Amino acid sequence: MPTAGELDCRFTFQKRQTTAGDGYGNFQADWQTQFTVWTKRIFVRGGEQVIAARLEGRQPGVLTVRASPDTRLISTDWRAVNAEDATEIWNIRSVQPGVDRDEIEFLVERGVASG
Repeated sequence: MPTAGELDCRFTFQKRQTTAGDGYGNFQADWQTQFTVWTKRIFVRGGEQVIAARLEGRQPGVLTVRASPDTRLISTDWRAVNAEDATEIWNIRSVQPGVDRDEIEFLVERGVASG
């Protein structure tokens, strides 16, 4: 489990919420903030796929949070936004519970279409 000192970034987790339609069957889905938690952020380095992603302007990474009733709800249709820099938006690609189930790791990617 990450120590308190390793949880050095605050991220807001958001999911899409469908809002009222226009009467013609068209609905709008806006990102709604669910909660903000401290995370550990690691930028992925190495392998051919990571280098290829960087050449395409994508940045893969891993966000680790402490497991809680809120964080257990997060799935791949959510996104993570840096609470201190709203331009840093990460799409969640996979969700992996930690070994002791007291943490959750998210494989995330930045620099791609959001949603």
